[in-house]
Amino acid sequence: MTSHIAMFSIAAHGHVNPSLEVIRELVARGHRVTYAIPPAFAEKVAEAGAEPKLWHSTLPGSDADPEAWGSELLDYVELFLGDAIQALPQLIEAYEGDEPDLVLHDITGYPAPVLARRWGVKAISLSPNLVAWEGYEEEVAEPMWAEPKKTERGKAYYARFQAWLEENGITEHPDSFLGRPARSLVLIPKALQPNADRVDESRYTFVGACQGDRSAQGDWQRPADAEKVLLVSLGSAFTKQPGFYRECVKAFGDLPGWHMVLQVGKHVDAAELGEIPANVEVRDWVPQLAVLKQADAFITHAGAGGSQEGLATATPMVAVPQGVDQFGNADMLQSLGVARHVPMEEATAETLREAVLALVDDPEVARRLKEVRQEMAGEGGTRRAADLIEAELASGMQRRQR
Repeated sequence: MTSHIAMFSIAAHGHVNPSLEVIRELVARGHRVTYAIPPAFAEKVAEAGAEPKLWHSTLPGSDADPEAWGSELLDYVELFLGDAIQALPQLIEAYEGDEPDLVLHDITGYPAPVLARRWGVKAISLSPNLVAWEGYEEEVAEPMWAEPKKTERGKAYYARFQAWLEENGITEHPDSFLGRPARSLVLIPKALQPNADRVDESRYTFVGACQGDRSAQGDWQRPADAEKVLLVSLGSAFTKQPGFYRECVKAFGDLPGWHMVLQVGKHVDAAELGEIPANVEVRDWVPQLAVLKQADAFITHAGAGGSQEGLATATPMVAVPQGVDQFGNADMLQSLGVARHVPMEEATAETLREAVLALVDDPEVARRLKEVRQEMAGEGGTRRAADLIEAELASGMQRRQR
């Protein structure tokens, strides 16, 4: 019997890409997968074999100026909550008469567990970044929220969230609703998880990076005269940093034997970077994994995707975090002995060049990268994720048949 699995996410590369291979694998195993997504990503999910269920989002699009997200915690969370509240009626309508047997959702898919409760099916969170450990609330969440929670605006946010959950028959506090899913597959290597020994593995299972064949994204050829290749990328959201890119050009432009691939995103014009030396390739987008397979070093913002691709290809990294979980990832990479964490305000040409050259010449860094890559290979990735989803599907079916 074919099962219907419904996946929910927002239209953002960092939230859609990590689970696409899992979706592809489930479709290959004969399941019908629908994917609730705004139109901008419909084609992308359809390519993975899922049927898009379209809904309209009020969030800034993936090409929006980063400033559209605001500058403080409440700006950010209010956007997500407002989007979820207006999305729920659209999703109820989209799935009317086509309710799934199981719900999968990205951590930003707030309506998904609400819908799962409504339909009487299990929900599994697919986390593209670190998860809560025992003690996380006291050590991280409470200090971060102490000030915002005291403000009228913070109180109003929580009241609105609580009211929305209660309207939908959910009595949980918003913090545990968001931060403690009943079941979660973690799509990052355990090596990137802080306090991994304190994570409840009856709730969270680390399956590691679910990477598939990326050849459709295009290939990249290492120039014949390049002794060393450096990739510089701040991902897809935090790319409006012309000053930082100028420091990179200053650091590696004309450095003998080096070729630098500089991904600048859509908000920066190459003309803003001054004269570009012959050994510097400026692109608004690159097939990152294809470049990393041939690169000797990687200057990254340490997003979850980039961090694990760096680890999977055993590439030494200089981490220059820009926001959200990237600061924690940068610290984890540094503590693993495979990267140097350089704060943005210290990312001068001199510091960047010194950090890259030191990492590339260090045999201990190469040894640690090899070890981490071997550990990651044992986590199971896409196949293990699909096996675990099928196990939850089977137990959910048995429960409903009783």
